[in-house]
Amino acid sequence: MNNTKLIFYDYTELYEIFYELKQFLKFELSNIENKEDLNIEAKKIDNYLIISKKIHPNLNNQLVIDLLPSPIIKIVDKINIEILKNNFLKKSKISVGKYIINLNSKEIFYKNKSLKLTEKEIKIIIYLSEKSQPITINELQREIWGYSVELETHTVETHVHRLKKKIFDFNKDENFIVSTKDGYKIG
Repeated sequence: MNNTKLIFYDYTELYEIFYELKQFLKFELSNIENKEDLNIEAKKIDNYLIISKKIHPNLNNQLVIDLLPSPIIKIVDKINIEILKNNFLKKSKISVGKYIINLNSKEIFYKNKSLKLTEKEIKIIIYLSEKSQPITINELQREIWGYSVELETHTVETHVHRLKKKIFDFNKDENFIVSTKDGYKIG
């Protein structure tokens, strides 16, 4: 199921068409008539696309569909393309401390410098950055590698050590990933 919510803003006729086809399209739908309700709805969810007849200033994730009648398949294609573009952009600039990570290019940026990362390195950084407390080796082993915690391995320690060295060589940052008695965390 697509997890992007389609919000039809001041566009009841198109909302009603999509509502009739809802079971085939697999989108969550919402019909909103005023800007106040739209702002409330947009704050409640992360992943949405506003569909309207015209561009509205100060609103993100908008798609203007102003040519009706139009084949529904073309409208759905436009929506899917816009969702893909929005998802691509979201993955292009993820802030982690003073760094920006681009998941699409698998790079970390600091000022005018960039460094290529592996998929595992990115997963480690993102996972650690989403947590406020230190993460144990066992949790990283289970969540990043999918290993059983009973399995004895030094995979996590090796990867984290190499990642810390890579970041240090890149930017002389000794505190990007910090080792504590309780595990690892982003410094």
